[in-house]
Amino acid sequence: MGEKISVRQIAKEMQVSEGTAYRAIKEAENRSLVSSIERVGTIRIEKKKKENIERLTFAEIVNIVDGQVLGGKAGLHKTLNKFVIGAMQLEDMMRYTDPGSLLIVGNRFKAHTNALKAGAAVLITGGFDTTEENKKLADELELPIISSSYDTFTVATMINRAIYDQLIKKDILLIEDIYVPLE
Repeated sequence: MGEKISVRQIAKEMQVSEGTAYRAIKEAENRSLVSSIERVGTIRIEKKKKENIERLTFAEIVNIVDGQVLGGKAGLHKTLNKFVIGAMQLEDMMRYTDPGSLLIVGNRFKAHTNALKAGAAVLITGGFDTTEENKKLADELELPIISSSYDTFTVATMINRAIYDQLIKKDILLIEDIYVPLE
């Protein structure tokens, strides 16, 4: 990491044309493997890791959507990996539903059951309830079932907005934080 590389150096070592080496460096830059600095050259960098939806918990989702927890309160501290809108046939919906995800769906009791069994929490839109069996299953699996009076589009928009707001609130690096005066 941090080593300087050049088009000529890569071309010579790999026994390819400088044009091929240049394109390879540009592709590596697109993949965040190297960084080019004007009039300095290209240096290798560490690849950034993708964050999971900026670490929203199910408890935060309850607050965002003005929700009511119907079951699975013990799992409110868990982190949300992704959310899925269940606007399709049940079998198709389950293909997108993974452990740690949040299924946003209306009053489709079988979808609630299958999501919980797949390891996903459930957000019921429209202010609907679920079955007592689903509430017990949610408690056993420690996966929240949340009900919100908002419609699916509004709930998804609210969650997206919260994620966006969290991204903005990240620390902003100022020049004064890294400035080292020349002596």
